[in-house]
Amino acid sequence: MITKPEQKQQLVELFPFLAAAAPDFQRIFFDAAIPAHIPAGHTIADTGSECSQLALVLSGTVRVYKLAAKGREITLYRIKDGDSCVLTASCLMSATPFPAIAETETELEAIIIPAKLAKAWMTQHQPWGNFIFGLVSKRLAEVITVLENVTFQRMDVRIAAYLLKMASNGPTLNITHHEIAADLGSSREVVSRTLKEFDKHGWINMGRGELIIQDPAHLQSLAEEI
Repeated sequence: MITKPEQKQQLVELFPFLAAAAPDFQRIFFDAAIPAHIPAGHTIADTGSECSQLALVLSGTVRVYKLAAKGREITLYRIKDGDSCVLTASCLMSATPFPAIAETETELEAIIIPAKLAKAWMTQHQPWGNFIFGLVSKRLAEVITVLENVTFQRMDVRIAAYLLKMASNGPTLNITHHEIAADLGSSREVVSRTLKEFDKHGWINMGRGELIIQDPAHLQSLAEEI
């Protein structure tokens, strides 16, 4: 149950559907919401697990990914503050097992909505239904983009685009070759070979667990190749 005014205000600010909702649904929502703190590195849901609740993230990051039989990974999407997991929502509505792995990358503050209520609200309260359908639309576009990139783009193009995206807050990236490979659905060997080529051209400078972008213009030119 959410009782503190500052907590209610935070939820309204992070999740606009609450601001659009009638006071009776806000009351129902705050009464049902269960605050949760989840440590980093915790597996929230595994492949085949039952979806018994829906988490709405207040702060922190969750990575949702698929794991192949040979151990390779690919990131489907990440969930951050003001967001929720569309795969969990889909499983709740269809009563099917979770088809991926969801793991916290940082400490997570969230609220939990029991599955029975999350499903019932879909038809009872339009703002909630709009929120869930909005999740589906947003995530479907993201997953299709991942599929297109894996299927149609060269790995050097994908890595260049990935590095530029990760460098939005500065040229120094504290990231390993394994992490890049896991995000892109490739092997660490392929990523390392590509990064060595970038380093040789002077586009990046590689260190231990660190990568500095030296020439973003060339990376951008490569990332824009079809």
